[in-house]
Amino acid sequence: MEISLKTGHEEQCVQVRDDLVKDILMPEQLPSDPDEEKIMKEAMAEPIGTKPLHELVGKGETAVIMTSDITRPCPSARILPHVLEELYRAGMKPEDITILFGRGSHRLQSEEEMFHLVGEEIYRSVRCADTDFEKTIHVGTTKQGTPVDIDARVINADRRILIGNVEYHYFAGFSGGAKALMPGASTPAAIQANHRLMVDPASHAGKLEGNPVREDIEEAAAMVGADFIVNVVLNTDKKIVCAACGDMVQAHRQACAFLDSHYGCQLDEKADIVLVSQGGAPKDLNLYQTQKALDNAGHAVKDGGTVIVVGSCREGFGNAVFEEWMLKYRDPQEMIDAIHAKFRLGGHKAAAIAMIRRKAEIMLVSDMDDAVVKNTILKPYRSLSEAYEDAQKKYGGEGSVIVMPYGGSTLPKVL
Repeated sequence: MEISLKTGHEEQCVQVRDDLVKDILMPEQLPSDPDEEKIMKEAMAEPIGTKPLHELVGKGETAVIMTSDITRPCPSARILPHVLEELYRAGMKPEDITILFGRGSHRLQSEEEMFHLVGEEIYRSVRCADTDFEKTIHVGTTKQGTPVDIDARVINADRRILIGNVEYHYFAGFSGGAKALMPGASTPAAIQANHRLMVDPASHAGKLEGNPVREDIEEAAAMVGADFIVNVVLNTDKKIVCAACGDMVQAHRQACAFLDSHYGCQLDEKADIVLVSQGGAPKDLNLYQTQKALDNAGHAVKDGGTVIVVGSCREGFGNAVFEEWMLKYRDPQEMIDAIHAKFRLGGHKAAAIAMIRRKAEIMLVSDMDDAVVKNTILKPYRSLSEAYEDAQKKYGGEGSVIVMPYGGSTLPKVL
């Protein structure tokens, strides 16, 4: 059969013998053409754990709406009109509202990127900006020692509204919810303090309760407070199939439960070779983001097996510290030991890759310079076919295969 995996806005294809394919891990059948307007209106009208948004805010108040930056697939332009409608209904004016893109420690965005994220009408009428981790207010410190330093505009606003999409996260359990504040509106130092908790075995994809990273995030966010959240789950075409609104924790948990029931994939056994993609743009913009698909693929590959990860990575590594670590260490265990000895934001992503590399070979099919990738613990390829052909040599052409076309959103669970 022909296997096709998205990379950027294109596809890579490979022929795989039918009898070798153990599974193609796809989300459960979701509506291909959902009525997004209906889904959003119903969720906004029946929030979980709070009153409708227009009843929570008042005329003359100010509001900050936190949403995702360009590295996330959150469809802000299709969510924001519903949020703004509620705020205007309550008597707020456009000048009372600020839309902040939670970039955490990511790069600043261009005006064109912000314009793309919210659409022309909103961009022209409502103030839009990136979060600024150099202008924060210290709110407190969590039990785990994480400083709660949040963008001053978020703290000074009368109302805080969080927008995000929910998918699996390799150490916070799931994205969405309080993550819009921590790490979204926080500082690199605070994010590093929180993310150091990823070394705990309880910090892994699909886990919320008892996950030290998630618990620390929600403790920090509770100190700041959020009046209302809007979290959505997307199908493979990035269309909204579920929306959960209201309380920062309760609404988030409902969205997570929906995601898990559709994107959690049961496996009878692992495979020799896993073919995985983030699902294309924008989630494979750089290796820093593409790592999420690789991490989930680690749950499906046998010890000693091979993961072939397909992603454009046209912006290269995507983070300076991550790049430094990827190029510094040639032994996966040395990288893992280094992150345990001294946690460093950016290095944590490299260490996560090292954890997979310790158990399986990793082949990267990307637009990155082969000479650069060769200096990492990854093996570079330009075509999926070439990588697959090389991978099968280890198994005499008989290696079993699992395919994960949407690896960042699909969590394998071995029975």
